[in-house]
Amino acid sequence: MESLGSLDVFVRAGESRSFTAVGQQLGISASAVSKAIARLEERLGVRLFHRSTRTISLTPEGALFLERCRRILCEVESAEAELLQTQSAPQGKLRISLPSVGTLFMPKLAAFQRRYPDVALDIDCSDRLVEVIEEGFDAVIRTGEPGDSRLMARVLGTYRRVIVGTPDYFQRAGLPQHPEDLAGHACLLYRYPTTGKTDVWPLSMDGQPLALDLSASMVTNSLDPQICFAEQGLGIACVPDIAVRRQMDEGKLITVLDDYNQDRTTFRILWPSSRHLSPKIRVFVDFIVQNLFPL
Repeated sequence: MESLGSLDVFVRAGESRSFTAVGQQLGISASAVSKAIARLEERLGVRLFHRSTRTISLTPEGALFLERCRRILCEVESAEAELLQTQSAPQGKLRISLPSVGTLFMPKLAAFQRRYPDVALDIDCSDRLVEVIEEGFDAVIRTGEPGDSRLMARVLGTYRRVIVGTPDYFQRAGLPQHPEDLAGHACLLYRYPTTGKTDVWPLSMDGQPLALDLSASMVTNSLDPQICFAEQGLGIACVPDIAVRRQMDEGKLITVLDDYNQDRTTFRILWPSSRHLSPKIRVFVDFIVQNLFPL
């Protein structure tokens, strides 16, 4: 078992190229990781990593050993998964990551928790592009096309970003008929917390995106203030339709410029590829696919 622990440390280091990242995953120091790798190299009589003051990289021998170790650990994981599947219910901590709009999913996650009370959810809400495997996530919900071949993915559903305001606001400020009519309107803008960049509203004409100079009456890095200010008639906001569906159904918010807005975004659930999923990940993926949409 001690040898398997050393192999696990090595595989994590080989995939993340960082002793510090491995230490954070395992709750130990980077120095302890380095010493574990050094002991493994001494036992094998071969150098597995090139080291510098700032980076590490695999030697040719290390790259070959990494592939073999992955297969070994996969077999161990499969054996453990088969044993876990004999238990009556999934259990253990499930670490998941959601985009900031994922706060809308909380009632569905609460329903999952009620159905599987022995699964403890560890939830991260962030718009940053997380490293699923390197950061130790069991599953993540994200938009866009998956770019990591080590991950499995299933489509959950889609949403649109819509430009909304109250009927009272548009009666006072005028109903925009064309994108250029937004000049002078009080725009409630979103700033991405990770980059500091302001969201570009998804307007286009003849298939070409429009670059608009919007007048910001408020800027925020959270969805809730945008919706609150829009509901109070303080301006117009571009927000996911799933976040304001109730307000639109009740007529409290109305959309504008739909003819110029062809935005459509796909949500996917991603998880590390493995021959045998642990029960907690299997039931979570199946539950989310079946229940997340419609919100």
